[in-house]
Order: sequence, then structure tokens, then C-alpha cells
Amino acid sequence: MRILTVGPLWRGSNAGGLFRAMSRQGSLIEVIDEFYYISLQTKTKVTKVFERLIRPRQVAEYNMAITKKIDIFRPQVVFVYKGAFILPETLHYARKQNCKLVLFYPDVSMTAHGPNIPNAIPLYDLVFTTKTFGITDMKTKFGVKNAQFIPHGFDPEIHRTINIAPEDKQNFGCDVSFIGTWSPKKEQWLTALKEASPNINLKIWGEQWFKASSEALKPCLQYTAILGDLYAVAIQCSTINLGILSEQVSGSSSGDLITSRTFHIPGASGFMLHERNEESVLYFDENKEAGFFSGPEEMVKQVNYFLQNPAQREQIRQAGYQRALRDHSLDERAKTVLGYIQPLFR
Repeated sequence: MRILTVGPLWRGSNAGGLFRAMSRQGSLIEVIDEFYYISLQTKTKVTKVFERLIRPRQVAEYNMAITKKIDIFRPQVVFVYKGAFILPETLHYARKQNCKLVLFYPDVSMTAHGPNIPNAIPLYDLVFTTKTFGITDMKTKFGVKNAQFIPHGFDPEIHRTINIAPEDKQNFGCDVSFIGTWSPKKEQWLTALKEASPNINLKIWGEQWFKASSEALKPCLQYTAILGDLYAVAIQCSTINLGILSEQVSGSSSGDLITSRTFHIPGASGFMLHERNEESVLYFDENKEAGFFSGPEEMVKQVNYFLQNPAQREQIRQAGYQRALRDHSLDERAKTVLGYIQPLFR
């Protein structure tokens, strides 16, 4: 199958990992990387102003690059990851060139990332969502009847066992870590942990933690995201890796039930202590392949329990790693994705 994949390729990107996994399954892949065309990493106010001014031109050039690549590569499928900057007219052009259109949507809300996604969703022949509730949300809001659920997976090129250097152990080593973007719920729960157990060495990595007002958390905040190999290093250097899920946002019917970290942590051979719900316990057996908690009080209790029981923690960590290798790599997800795509040509 000849597939034009559209999405970011940076090292550790979930999109890039899936694209490479599809290639390993035998598909012929070409990539349009949105980061080549659209500046998304600016931090200062001045550059953000300029970014907003030039964004329409960047989006136009990005979509022009997609149509040109369709002309040269002649794909059977245009496979878009998230697609926040894909214009409907680009998809119409692809369809005229006899391309099947597939969207892989990884977020909780289809309306929180600008107008292009809602405008384009009805044009796709097949939509994948990493949220089980996403199927109902898309059907209710956009009339989508062709959605399929695919959970995230871990990238074996990134989330893997790494030989940890002494300086990395010093920089990343901790009793407990949380790696993820700030939200009010996450701040509240992590504050509860630190206030209940002030001597715990807690490190918090991720974007937007400058928004946190908790005095208890300030010594724990690293004020930066960690990506790629350092992400895997941080997972391995953390005695316990917390999986606290994002709360419900505008445009979604639910908060997260699982997320990419659900699979990244055990895939990188870390011990995972994950928020419990009806879905998260389906992927790793509780107290055999991962630890679980419901709410901040149980999270505090479970953190202290597993810190005090290293033998049990290590047994669970190893079993979770083996389960991830067996069932939850992006190679397994790519097999499923391609299996859903092939019937589009019948």
C-alpha cells in the first residue's frame, strides 16, 4: 500500500512512531512533516505575535506541499495525524486524485484545536480515535459513521530499555515522577501527594506548569518538557511513574480514560501507577502488571505502599514490560490500522 502520511516526525512523536511502524509492516511511506512548514514551538510573546501574523501563509504553503506530494508520490491513501492545519480543499484535491482519506485523531476534543478539524472530519473515508468515547462524540457532533477506536502504543525505537549513565540518574532519579502537561486536576492531585508525603522526591516534567500556584509543588517543578530518549531515561530513573489522566474539556463527553503514557511507561520498562477506570484496567492487570488508584487519597496510599515494597514493585514492573512488548507496541497498532484501511479498496 502506498501511503502519504501527514504529521510531525520529531523524535518521540506519536505520529512519527506510527508512520515508521506502518513502514515496517511493508507499506510504502512518504511523509509531509507539518513542523517543516508551521512554527509551533515559539515561546516569547514577540515571536508569538509574528507567528500569528504569518500562520495563514504557513498553512497555505503546508497544504500546497501536500498537493504537490500527491502529484509526485501518487498515493493510494492520504493518512493524516490530527490534521489541525489540513484545509478541506486539500482533501477534496486528494479525493479527485483517487486517494482514500484517513484521519488518525489522538486527542479528547475535536473542537479544541481550531476550525479545520471540524470542517474536515466529514470528508474522511475512515477516522481513527484513541478515545472510546470519541466514536460517539464524532457521530453526535459531525455525523461520522466510519470511526474506529485504536489505543495509543509505545514506540520500540524510543520507549525502550536504556543504559542509564550516572549523571542521568542524578538528574532524573526520583521516588515519583509525573510527565505531562499541567491541568488543574493534575496540580491538585500532585499537591495532595506532596502535602501528605513531604519527604518524597517528586519530579514533575511537562509543558505549562508555570500555571501551577501550589507552594508545595514548586520545588518539584522542572519547568520543561522531556522528549525522545530523555523521556525514556526519565521513566527508567523514576521509581514510580504516575499516570494521572486529563479531565474533561470543551468539545468532549469525557476526560481521558487512557493516554499515550499508559503504554509509554511500561514500554520503557518503568513501573506504572495509573489512574483506575473501567478502561485503563483492560490493558494491564492490576497489581500484576501495573498499580492503580482512584482519586488522590488512594494515589497517596499506593505511592507509599509501593515505595515500601520494592520486590513486589519490581515483579510488577517486569510483568508490565513483558505485556507491553507482547501486546502494545505501535507495530501491533499499525497492523490493526492497515487491516481497517485495506477494505476501503474493495
